[in-house]
Amino acid sequence: MAQATLKGNPITLVGPTLKAGDKAPDFTVNKNLLETASLSDYAGKVKLISVVPSLDTGVCDAQTRRFNEEAAKLGDNVVILTISNDLPFAQSRWCGAAGIDKVITLSDYKNHSFGKNYGVLIQELHLLMRSIFVIDADDNIQYVEYLSEMTDHPNYEAAVEAVKKLV
Repeated sequence: MAQATLKGNPITLVGPTLKAGDKAPDFTVNKNLLETASLSDYAGKVKLISVVPSLDTGVCDAQTRRFNEEAAKLGDNVVILTISNDLPFAQSRWCGAAGIDKVITLSDYKNHSFGKNYGVLIQELHLLMRSIFVIDADDNIQYVEYLSEMTDHPNYEAAVEAVKKLV
């Protein structure tokens, strides 16, 4: 279990601390209120998973916009998923208003499968901790960044470089 804080206050993350070399755990998240997605839906592609607490916050907004820009440069063999516990219709509204069209937003609101399996579910808030996972086409984790402070930005350059090494 990774150690984390929100504005300096300790928070509890539920689940394992994954590392490069681990097999990526499966998960079930929502594309919309009725349709789900899992890791296998993106089989054969390099996956950059950008995890955010809520799209309606400044750092999460900037993080998602940055990866949306990067997605256009990474090619068709790469998929960028942004996962949060925002409701699917809130994610769709936000993407429409922000012009986000290359990142796929997925919601872990229903059963927290992603959060629990990837060690990013915040017990006290039922939100996901900001983190980045780069998973190769064979579903092996190649890069992980668990942020220790929720309000910090991830290392965008390192995550993008990890993806570029796989394509």
